[in-house]
Amino acid sequence: MTEQIVECVPNFSEGRDKAVIDQITREITGVSGTTLLSCEMGADVNRTVVTFIGSPAAVEEAAYRAIKKAAELIDMRRHKGAHPRMGATDVCPFVPVSGVSMDDCVAISQSVGKRVGETLGIPVYLYEASARKPEWQSLANVRAGEYEALPKKLKDPEWRPDFGPAEFNPRAGATAIGAREFLIAYNINLNTKDKQLAMDIAFELREKGRSVRTGDIDPVYMNGDLVKYRDGHYPCGDCDFVGQTFAETCNHTRQVHDYDLVALMKAHDSDPDKPEGWSVKQPGKFKQVRAIGWYVDEYKRAQITINFTNYKVTPPHIVVEAAREMAARRGLVVTGCEVVGLVPFPWIYEAGQYYLRQQGKSAGVPVMDVIETAVQSLGLNDVVPFHAEEKILGLPKDAANALVSLKASELVHEVSRDTPAPGGGSIAALAGALGAALASMVSNLTIGKKGYEAVQKDLLALAEKAQGIKDRLLKAVDDD
Repeated sequence: MTEQIVECVPNFSEGRDKAVIDQITREITGVSGTTLLSCEMGADVNRTVVTFIGSPAAVEEAAYRAIKKAAELIDMRRHKGAHPRMGATDVCPFVPVSGVSMDDCVAISQSVGKRVGETLGIPVYLYEASARKPEWQSLANVRAGEYEALPKKLKDPEWRPDFGPAEFNPRAGATAIGAREFLIAYNINLNTKDKQLAMDIAFELREKGRSVRTGDIDPVYMNGDLVKYRDGHYPCGDCDFVGQTFAETCNHTRQVHDYDLVALMKAHDSDPDKPEGWSVKQPGKFKQVRAIGWYVDEYKRAQITINFTNYKVTPPHIVVEAAREMAARRGLVVTGCEVVGLVPFPWIYEAGQYYLRQQGKSAGVPVMDVIETAVQSLGLNDVVPFHAEEKILGLPKDAANALVSLKASELVHEVSRDTPAPGGGSIAALAGALGAALASMVSNLTIGKKGYEAVQKDLLALAEKAQGIKDRLLKAVDDD
């Protein structure tokens, strides 16, 4: 069974006093079952972003303790900083990493929010996947007006918090608590120093897309001339349709291309109420993808830098393959990729399986073989070393003194001693794991052989299933 791991990324409105932040992080590390991953203080923004992981119960308790300590130590009446904020603990998102669902994280956010509101007297707004109002899914909407607007907002019934009193807490402010998907920060490396070429590809990939151009657009789209709306002439960015009114074109994009042109215009800071003179917009290829191009002097090359806000909607490896095609059309080569921060195990394992299947090979092989395939296929060692044990959240690992880590002879000797454990349960699990391993081996040896074409798909599925059974039984050796 996959280990249950939740990530929590609370943001505290203190970025200059390390002693304060140290006291808050001690509350987190003081809860058994949590691991502090990072603590990034910013003096200019006067804000600290803390990242920690652990079991659902441990993360829930640690988050509450951290919020409580922040309310004791941080006085929002004295806070000044460049970053938008509304409370001592400004935001506290919970992120599913492995073995937990988004619904699980929503439940955690609700539990923490209720406890914070009732015991600490802090107004709590649920946001992102936890939001009870559509307009509160956006953190920017929830935080509108920031701390200074709270006295007035809390008197408005429309702004009654989800938990806690509808009363201004001058010291602690208010807190947004929610659940969101894991954000993957990812860079695609190009064999060029030209930032504009990276930008050209980024605009084609990202969800909000680009301005439509005409003329000299092949191979570099940005070389073309901008197409703009004018009175009585409102072209669609995706086809040859031209509306006589902007409303007509909006209706067309919604019905034919399934996107909201008004929202797209706003995403580009264009005015949909007066579209004349603004450039025509075209959505990009992938949803939940934000991207730009830049030049990195340290690497002497340009990169497409991407935030995947929901890797389950758009996995990074699919975007990498699209970027390779787009780069080739422009005479460029994707030399590899760079992971910034951490990546969740489910995605990189899926990527490895994808590339094995592309080769016509079995994905029913040991986990680390699948991971290595992903690392090689994506070129994750291109500019900096990629250490799987450090970079992958939720990577299956054996316990420090696991029985399965012993040599075969050592395990046999251990079983023979005058102790009740390891006993029959562990040995049964080990025997089952070996049986599943043999089933996977036979399937993998048979895949691709002449005479077995009719059962190729069955063999591929059997190999993967056997690997899963093997891994669960290996874990059971120690669980018993």
